[in-house]
Amino acid sequence: MEANLHHQRSEYAQGQLREEDLESNPLTQFALWFKEYQSQAVFEPNTVVLATDSEVEGPNARVVLLKEFSLEGFVIYTNLESQKAREARERGRVALLFFWPELQRQVKVKGRVEWVGEAENDRYFATRPFESQIGAWASQQSQELSSREALEARFEELRQWYTGQTVPRPPFWGGLRVLPEHYEFWQGRTSRLHDRIEYRPLEMGGWVFRRLYP
Repeated sequence: MEANLHHQRSEYAQGQLREEDLESNPLTQFALWFKEYQSQAVFEPNTVVLATDSEVEGPNARVVLLKEFSLEGFVIYTNLESQKAREARERGRVALLFFWPELQRQVKVKGRVEWVGEAENDRYFATRPFESQIGAWASQQSQELSSREALEARFEELRQWYTGQTVPRPPFWGGLRVLPEHYEFWQGRTSRLHDRIEYRPLEMGGWVFRRLYP
């Protein structure tokens, strides 16, 4: 099967990224862009691609949901025995890629992995909808599943068991925090002469940015 997509050419003319408009702290810059994207009323504005690597299986990527970002880092929650969690532990570093087509922007974040503490995991798990809590117990994420019916039967069994009770957090479920060591902000521009600004940390604290060729 072949598909020729050359005729589907689009022009990028939504905005520009100038050094004089940038925040000195890339997290502040990210927060400004993220808030602007949220205002677009898109489905799941916190969607992000999480990229990992493994010595055996090589690079890997999947779409996840960002649940928190702050000076402490970018947090997602997952089954701690899943493939993404295993690969994050193996390498100790991951990458995040946000793509916001409505604004013709991308943000890339690379950094070290830290695991969210038990108390924080418990607090967040308690805020999840009941069905999502049950789903966390029902899924042996990334393991082979005999059938869809087997998953649904396990979910229903657990749902009935925990109805009317406080659902405890599974010991195999928790948060992965990315501690940024590198940011790149990308703004689409006409003629494919896109704006790319990279931030890197300084040894004495703070950040420095530079422009990259598109």
